[in-house]
Amino acid sequence: TSASASKKHRKSFTLEEKLEIEKGERNCDISCAFNIHKSSVHTIHAQAEKIKESCKNATPVSVKKVVRTRSNLMENMERRLSMWIEDQTQLNLAVIQEKAKALYDSVKRELNETDAKPFNASHGWFEHFKKCSNLHNIKITGEAAADMEAAESFPAIFEATIKEGGSSSNLDEAGLFWKCMPARTYISHDEAYAPGFKATKDRITVMLCTNANGDCKLKPVVVYHSADPRALAGYSKDHLPVVWRSNVKAWVTASIFKDYFCKRLTIELKDYCLQENLAFKILLLLDNSPGHPSCLTDLSENICVLFLLPNTTSLIQPLDQGAIAAFKAYYLRRTFARLIRETDSENKPTIKEFWRKCNIKDAIDIIVEAWAEVSSSCLNAVWHRIWPACVHEFREFDTEISEAKMQIVALAHEAGLEEADATDVQELLDSHGEELSIDELKLLDEQRLENEPEHAEPVIQTLSIDAVNIFYENDSDRVQSSKVAKSLESAISCYQQLYNEKQ
Repeated sequence: TSASASKKHRKSFTLEEKLEIEKGERNCDISCAFNIHKSSVHTIHAQAEKIKESCKNATPVSVKKVVRTRSNLMENMERRLSMWIEDQTQLNLAVIQEKAKALYDSVKRELNETDAKPFNASHGWFEHFKKCSNLHNIKITGEAAADMEAAESFPAIFEATIKEGGSSSNLDEAGLFWKCMPARTYISHDEAYAPGFKATKDRITVMLCTNANGDCKLKPVVVYHSADPRALAGYSKDHLPVVWRSNVKAWVTASIFKDYFCKRLTIELKDYCLQENLAFKILLLLDNSPGHPSCLTDLSENICVLFLLPNTTSLIQPLDQGAIAAFKAYYLRRTFARLIRETDSENKPTIKEFWRKCNIKDAIDIIVEAWAEVSSSCLNAVWHRIWPACVHEFREFDTEISEAKMQIVALAHEAGLEEADATDVQELLDSHGEELSIDELKLLDEQRLENEPEHAEPVIQTLSIDAVNIFYENDSDRVQSSKVAKSLESAISCYQQLYNEKQ
């Protein structure tokens, strides 16, 4: 008899079968019923608790792929790792492996499994994990470090493409914790000890797009975790000063980007070309984010999409060379300016009251103001690394951004937040790129469900013409008040018909 013929085959059991064995029948009866050795029955009985725990966390009990009991430690680690991966916009194998090892150590401490075997997050383990977790379509990059050689070679590729004609634009995404205060202020300190999801961790993704000349800034795109937050009840999403999109994790998915590309970006760029009497021929520069599908190159005859080489974004992507940093600094500065303006007298709310009521609608207004504040000269100068020929006057923006940070500190002190300093502000600006923890994602999802009632009554916006009478009643100069009132009536004439229809 050959070795292969005599080799024993290991019998696999589904969790359903293992649970059947655990029902308490005699070992000899079980052995006969399943045609297995008594020692196998003893092994299954010994692992009873682990089998039951697996049923809570694994796939359906009838699935044969779950053939052997895996440790509770590994199952917990892999479940958390899968959630973390879903929250990432750019993935790197080395980073994932380090995260897996960190999660493994964390869960090991939680379960007090001091004698657990070492885990090195091997490539083989990752391939198995990716398959079991249905992560087949996740794009994984191999190198974490920026690729200097690729970055230096790309400008030649770009210039060869732009020579074919047309204007160039760049689009980039930025994470933003829209309701985050410097960590050392008493507002942040109080929130840190409050139960539930922290408002400072309420993140949005902002997409910004501009041309190389700096005179075409598209409407910002805001991606939030809630499609219909209470603060926007009654408002038409199509008529907000931003393009509104939603995703559970508040980041740009391929479907969101494709929809935006076809329905908004193409139209806005076409309108700009018509306004400037230019041929509608655009070179759109994008990074290699998973949210930017490769099919974009086939969606428009007028827009040519050119992807940056992998791991070069931080080195040469135009908007990453100072424009995004300026936008975030201006956002924070305007946030503090608004806080002071809304709390600077006895009849107005306190800082805590104002900050508690501040919502995503306020954030949208500040985003629009901050994006408008980023100058055309800044948006032109940031192209210096990839297309120096298009830059009218190159200048660094470090000084300008540093001044904005110092103004933020001064505004914080004016508002009574004396604890804030330059280091605190810098840490806050840097924190926008940080990921949410697993616990924060869970709390965020709970908050999202709370903020979207299933049968919320629509908010009815009311119109009134009484406001015009204020000028007549409070101004002794009737000629002046009459002029102002007429100007106001002319400006709001577009709403008059709407008002009449509501009567």
